[in-house]
Amino acid sequence: MSPIEYSAEIAELLGKVRRRPTAGWPWRPGEQVPDGLPVKQSWGWLFAPDGRVLTLVNPRDGICSLPGGSLEPEDAGDPAAALAREAAEEAQAVIGRPYYLGYLYDRVGSANGGNECARVRMAAGLRSVGPSAPDPASGRHYRRLLVAPGLAVELLGWGALGLRQARAAVATAVRRLGVPAAANETIEELPVEGCAVSTGPVYPGPAGGHLGEGHRGGGHPGGGHPGGWG
Repeated sequence: MSPIEYSAEIAELLGKVRRRPTAGWPWRPGEQVPDGLPVKQSWGWLFAPDGRVLTLVNPRDGICSLPGGSLEPEDAGDPAAALAREAAEEAQAVIGRPYYLGYLYDRVGSANGGNECARVRMAAGLRSVGPSAPDPASGRHYRRLLVAPGLAVELLGWGALGLRQARAAVATAVRRLGVPAAANETIEELPVEGCAVSTGPVYPGPAGGHLGEGHRGGGHPGGGHPGGWG
């Protein structure tokens, strides 16, 4: 197996990574959210053409996350709209059409005032990122990394359930977005000034609107070598 490549600056950042305890929410791949179960959050696996995904690192506390967050009134109950908005706010990212993957069942309702809820997961193409800026909602200023999906699971600390989720995201991205099943394994930080990542329609746009299957309601970075992930 080839070693994972990354710069000394990224090595310093990864040395600060701190994994949060996993909540153990059951993963419901491909299932629609049942009527009556509110969708409170939407998070996304955002793919570059080489199969890597956008992963955010908060350098202050070392916590890693995927782009996404809570649905707000302006999202009109649409997880895809929430993902596009949150990706723009947190990572200054522009995305393509999101595809529904499934949901996590939050039985204790930590995102819903103690009442059960759903946390949706989606996959989309990453089109571009703008100049790096703090999230206007939280003030967090994330570092933006492209990493292989399996490595993202390691950084997120999601364990076996996270790996199942990543595999579902990859399968959808291979079929819908044309990315390789074996992602480039180089860890790369996107430039602070922003960059183009992939071509194609953006969401919302001509490819937006109704998301279809399984959805209820509704200059390239380079370098590195291709590699697989388990």
